[in-house]
Amino acid sequence: MDAANAIGNNTRDFCSVRYKNFAPPDGELWCEPVWDSLLCWPPTKASTTIKQRCPFEDGFDTTKSVEKKCGYNGRWEGQNGTSNEDSPHGWANYTTCLTPEMLRLHGKVYTNTIEGDMKMDIAERTRTLEFVGLSISLVALLASLAIFCRFRSLRNTRTRIHKNLFVAMVVQVVIRLTVYIDMEILRRKTYGIQRGIGNTPVLCEASYALLEYAKTAMFMWMFIEGLFLHNMVTVTVFQENSYYRMYRFIGWGCPVLMTLAWAIITAFYYHPKSKFPRCWSGYNLSLYFWILEGPRFAVILLNFLFLLNIVRVLVVKLRQSHTSEIEQVLKAVRAAVVLLPLLGITNVLFMIDAPLHNVKKFALWSYSTHFLQSFQGLFIATLYCFLNGEVRLALDKTISVYLSLRGTDLQARRQSTFSGCQPQRIASVIEMEEGERRSSGWIRLCCRGGNTPPPDRPADSLTMELFWSPQHLPKLQDFPQTMRSWTLNHSG
Repeated sequence: MDAANAIGNNTRDFCSVRYKNFAPPDGELWCEPVWDSLLCWPPTKASTTIKQRCPFEDGFDTTKSVEKKCGYNGRWEGQNGTSNEDSPHGWANYTTCLTPEMLRLHGKVYTNTIEGDMKMDIAERTRTLEFVGLSISLVALLASLAIFCRFRSLRNTRTRIHKNLFVAMVVQVVIRLTVYIDMEILRRKTYGIQRGIGNTPVLCEASYALLEYAKTAMFMWMFIEGLFLHNMVTVTVFQENSYYRMYRFIGWGCPVLMTLAWAIITAFYYHPKSKFPRCWSGYNLSLYFWILEGPRFAVILLNFLFLLNIVRVLVVKLRQSHTSEIEQVLKAVRAAVVLLPLLGITNVLFMIDAPLHNVKKFALWSYSTHFLQSFQGLFIATLYCFLNGEVRLALDKTISVYLSLRGTDLQARRQSTFSGCQPQRIASVIEMEEGERRSSGWIRLCCRGGNTPPPDRPADSLTMELFWSPQHLPKLQDFPQTMRSWTLNHSG
């Protein structure tokens, strides 16, 4: 039997058509044929156990078998070995079909039936939160990219690094949303042949490989953000254009090598005995996944060290300026909070095992961590684009020019003369272009208002103004304090 037939023969329609003419022999008790949403169980004689090959489903190994028993009274037995008229389908132990990774996870979730169902319900609600957050983050990231690409005054190494990070995040969000939508559509289809990304071998593996590549690229660009910022703060002389080619290789080239190594090893060694493998289901639970997770963890560790050194330099400069102790602490905390999402340090919480032993802890952990993960794009776009002083200045200038031109046009219509408004329009445009040329060569740092320092400005004065302008900083209570994540219902 090939994969296509394995899928086609496991449908409600196939089951009802195949056994519609069955009649039990006289004087014998037989269990009726049933469809349990995964397999079609044929009519079976009383007190008999029947076996079937595990279905072609996520997390199942099709080389294994699943059993179902027909009771002595001609009814399918339930989980406790008794027959229940309210459940004519009976019960089949599909845990024997699970892959080793999924079986271990199932054992942690279902410590008992009631708590296991509660945890799965939390997982479903978390997916809804994640879908909403990813959609909002996608809009924010696309808007930020449009702003960075529109204004010439924002074209420098720092904003180019921001743009590359935003592109990697957009690709990841788009793929993740596509997979989630596909899974939701198939979930609602309770019977019939299911066709989607998960049932298309090449497309499915390619989608997950591209998703992991985008995630790895995002981490690499977060590392570049931390390295660039660290150099700007701690190194007195730093040429911002000298290392951009190296940045692009680290940001986009290194993830290619790591993702290829992971994909090849996973394709050849992840459940190779299964005849009909289901698209690397649960691959993020296997040891091979540390080919990607290891470098990501190293990036988070390095960025954390960068953050500590940046805060240290800030505290030293604040002490030299004779700032009060309370104000020093507040500014240091603000700096750390603002830098956490950009440097990706909070992502380390996703690498910690979920507290599956307790429902309340699991709910708190699941909702908070997935809120942070799904809205990460919105946080970064807000802090480093929408609240950026340079971006706001460029937008204000464009709006002012637009209103000026519109007002001139209205005045020209009233006076019925076109020549009177043309010099003013040309003068406004020239003034805007000259202003952009004067500011295009300056080094700009995120989330700071006022004038931007020139490239040769000393590092001491740069440090004092870096990220801590109160008018551009969100309040501390706007950010969750403890964020962790789980991967129970996450298949890529």
